[in-house]
Amino acid sequence: MAKTIELSTAVYKAVVDFPMDEKYGLTSQIKRSVVSIASNIAEGAGRNSKNEFVHFLGIANGSSFELQTQLIIAHNLGLISKEKVEQLCSHIDEIQKMIFGFLKNLKTNM
Repeated sequence: MAKTIELSTAVYKAVVDFPMDEKYGLTSQIKRSVVSIASNIAEGAGRNSKNEFVHFLGIANGSSFELQTQLIIAHNLGLISKEKVEQLCSHIDEIQKMIFGFLKNLKTNM
């Protein structure tokens, strides 16, 4: 979960200079998506069954893909540099692989 918290911090820092007119638009969506990744992993870990944990890991993984899409849109709008998006997406890719591995392990041991 530490990696998802690191990602959240990096994303919040990356969007701090977005224009104010995006505060309730793309900036808000990006922040919600990144926080959703860590939050759903934490919530799933606190649940009572592997099935519930698998469910919340799936939501976290979906949020990670949503975040990638939003970052690419922000880049296309000129709000964030290509280099920053690539750096953040690399971090997201790493987290997606970890979630996939965790899901695979949980499903195998059900």
